[in-house]
Amino acid sequence: QVQLVESGGGLVQAGGSLRLSCATSRRTISTYAMGWFRQAPGKEREFVAAISWGSGDTAYADSVKGRFTISRDNAKNTVYLQMQSLKPEDTAVYYCAAGSNTAASLRDGARFSSWGQGTQVTVSS
Repeated sequence: QVQLVESGGGLVQAGGSLRLSCATSRRTISTYAMGWFRQAPGKEREFVAAISWGSGDTAYADSVKGRFTISRDNAKNTVYLQMQSLKPEDTAVYYCAAGSNTAASLRDGARFSSWGQGTQVTVSS
């Protein structure tokens, strides 16, 4: 059973930064691709960023490219999402996910099979 526990959300002013963390098991982080998704009120869940398990290839949504960075620390069994230059439109519940995605399919949300409980990020203008 894959367990994912997010933390690091909160309230920040526009232009500020936050770092989200997703803690998991050694087996999960060394076996699965890891991703971040978000869902704003009244909107569908959308892809944010993902990192492959082997090569460390990354993929980003166009809306966050250049502002967000996904990384993994295998020693700590944790995946991070560093978010900078935050905008009010980044406000959402952010979810960590694990899946069998290859490096070529990191944006494919349907292949992520395990999800965390989510952490709220609110960016004030």
